[in-house]
Amino acid sequence: MVSEHVFMLSVLLGRTPRIALIRASAMIGLIAFVDWRVEGDIPLGFLYLFPMMLVGSALKRWQTAVVAGVCTWLTELFDSFAWSPGVGLPRDVLVFAAFFCCGLFVYEVVRSRQIALLHLGRIEAESAARREAEEQLEVLVETSPAAILTTDSEGSILLANDAAHRLFGLASGGLLGRPIRNYLPSLVSVPASGKSSQLFRTVMQCHGRRENGEAFQADVWFSTYATRMGARLAAMIVDTSEDLRAREELSLHQLMAGSRILVGAVSHEVRNICGAIAVVHQNLARDGALASNRDFEALGSLILTLEKIAAMDLRQTANQATAVDLRAVLDEFRIVMEPALRDDGITAHWSIAPELPPVWADRQSLMQVFLNLAKNSERAMLSQPKRELTVTARVECDRVIVRFTDTGCGVSEANRLFRPFQPGAQATGLGLYLSRAFMRSFRGDLRYEPESPGSSFVVDLSPAISSEEKETNEPADTDSTGRRSQLISGEPQQAVAGR
Repeated sequence: MVSEHVFMLSVLLGRTPRIALIRASAMIGLIAFVDWRVEGDIPLGFLYLFPMMLVGSALKRWQTAVVAGVCTWLTELFDSFAWSPGVGLPRDVLVFAAFFCCGLFVYEVVRSRQIALLHLGRIEAESAARREAEEQLEVLVETSPAAILTTDSEGSILLANDAAHRLFGLASGGLLGRPIRNYLPSLVSVPASGKSSQLFRTVMQCHGRRENGEAFQADVWFSTYATRMGARLAAMIVDTSEDLRAREELSLHQLMAGSRILVGAVSHEVRNICGAIAVVHQNLARDGALASNRDFEALGSLILTLEKIAAMDLRQTANQATAVDLRAVLDEFRIVMEPALRDDGITAHWSIAPELPPVWADRQSLMQVFLNLAKNSERAMLSQPKRELTVTARVECDRVIVRFTDTGCGVSEANRLFRPFQPGAQATGLGLYLSRAFMRSFRGDLRYEPESPGSSFVVDLSPAISSEEKETNEPADTDSTGRRSQLISGEPQQAVAGR
């Protein structure tokens, strides 16, 4: 209350320090003049308390002390009482203390009020910033395509955005208060932060259920934290069922494509064996000794049937090749392979041309070819002191060339590369065979170039062309050399066995 009165007085007598000092000086002069002119034993020195209030609101401490000393001197100068050291000195000290303490009190009150106003301004600014941040966060949560919710330590849902209600198939507000175990049972196993000293900041993949009982696959990013009201869990959920379906379809496509190529290679070998058996059968039939033998005739029928089975056209009926962004595929390949190469002590060098045209390929098959070549190079360099893999991609002679060059042990028998089931190859030796078959299925090629030391494999790709240009170019089932690809029937392409 006192501070408010002092502040009102300072505002009334002077809104700025300069005006306050002018008015204080005028008041001091007026009081001194009246005290000088008034006769009698009427002390007017107490009136200096009012200008001292103005002085305290405008000057510093030492300046206030100087003005208090001046007012004390004026009080003693125009006082009618006789001055002596024994009486006047204590009186002057008391008067000075009164004037100085009055000014000092006002100084501290004004200073405290200024600090309070500054602090209040900061609080208001922080409050406004907090309200703005909360509004932005609320808008972000409500408009997010991902489901966002929070639960308490008992697993009851406290907050949920519109995306969460759509994900679980409820009307807006229907999730509040419901147990999370009904929709994401895996989150129930996460211990609350109040029951465990460990805080969780992680992601998991689990199965969820909608209100109608429909199941879906979900990726869940969640964290636990503690509040005054207890433990809390915040989670962001994304339905990845479509990604699962796409991944499974791609895996099936890869499996079917590889199976067709493998069956084609086996069929070719079976057809060769059947041809040899048929020649022997014809020679025996020409002799006439077994002409009436029913087992011999049955053997001939079996040979004809086996030839028909081996001659079935098992080529891929649907062409999966499209225009593919090669740089994007190489970026994904780098993300997948670089950590594994680094763990094996292999230094990878990447030289990718800044502008690569789209290429004609099947994205997943092309990625499989790149991974197979990188894995081959990785195995070839494990026993070498120098381990470097260089991947270059550029346009050469209207073709897009991706070259894998390593410092491995090299290839001892290059003429046996790209052949299935060759001796000495890992597993069945189908890696390079399938890789070249995949490349030739979309008008590309895979070839080997010797290096010293090491080896180099060249992936030859055809730039993607428009539909008008495609009609005037070579057929879709021809390879980069103009020969019709015979991936399954006819003479097999000599494709890979891995080093």
